[in-house]
Amino acid sequence: MKILITGTSRGIGLACAKKYIAMGHSVIGFDIMESAFSAPSYTHMLVDITKKLPDIEGVEVLINNAGIQDGPDVIDTNLKATIAVTEKFAFQEKIHSVLFMASSSASNGAEFPEYAASKGGVVTYMKNTALRLAKYGATSNSISAGGVYTPLNAHIMDDPSLMKQCLDETLLGRWADADEIADLSYYLTNINRSMTGQDLLIDNGEQLKSNFIW
Repeated sequence: MKILITGTSRGIGLACAKKYIAMGHSVIGFDIMESAFSAPSYTHMLVDITKKLPDIEGVEVLINNAGIQDGPDVIDTNLKATIAVTEKFAFQEKIHSVLFMASSSASNGAEFPEYAASKGGVVTYMKNTALRLAKYGATSNSISAGGVYTPLNAHIMDDPSLMKQCLDETLLGRWADADEIADLSYYLTNINRSMTGQDLLIDNGEQLKSNFIW
């Protein structure tokens, strides 16, 4: 299959690119940064998704992963550009599945205000996409991850005190690995045939954690 993934220079996007290539697929990666990763079936393209998008025909799986956490361009990058990418590449006869990387912030409102709002918008747009992709027999789902061990969270991972505080907020005392998210992504896009319009919360029990006082 022809797989298009945004934000592939590191973290979850890179893990996804490696997973799909290992499974025998052809991957095109969009990113504003160069990538040290190379493989015969991988094409890395320097693309700012908030600007003009290149023309690519016949995308079969689209993974909207690119995003930022804070700053003045959060809504434009995380929501508006994600919509633009999806509208350009998803709605055509060869599409098989679309996946969005949302965030646990989409359901609990945590983190920066614009970030939470942008990811909440992504989840709602994912459902709208599912409605419109149904005529192609294609699925649309999203993953709402909590903490993930990626370079984006290095400032926490490198500080033992901050890391302990974050892990103490979860039931399982851990964060997810990028490879776990990649494995789930592959299932949702290439194995799953019946789940669509759903947001999956992967947060090691952080939102569920509570203390019962009687």
